[in-house]
Amino acid sequence: MKFDERTVRLIAVGASVAANCQPCLLINATKARESGATDQEIAEAIEIGKTVRAGAASKMDTYAGNLGEVVLQAAGCAIQECGCQFI
Repeated sequence: MKFDERTVRLIAVGASVAANCQPCLLINATKARESGATDQEIAEAIEIGKTVRAGAASKMDTYAGNLGEVVLQAAGCAIQECGCQFI
């Protein structure tokens, strides 16, 4: 199955938002419109990209937080006593 150009560009709009790529978003939104996508469809693709980005960022924040504790403990640094400025 091959997606039509409109569908490809709408997917690319969402992916551009999820990837935080402003030039990609501009190019793909323009190409989506040229391929027949409506403003509403482009807006929906943007919202999907924002949802994906927010979910990924939340998971990364949790992962990074947990990883930081593991690294500090492995280095022999008790989190409450280490004196690190960033904890």
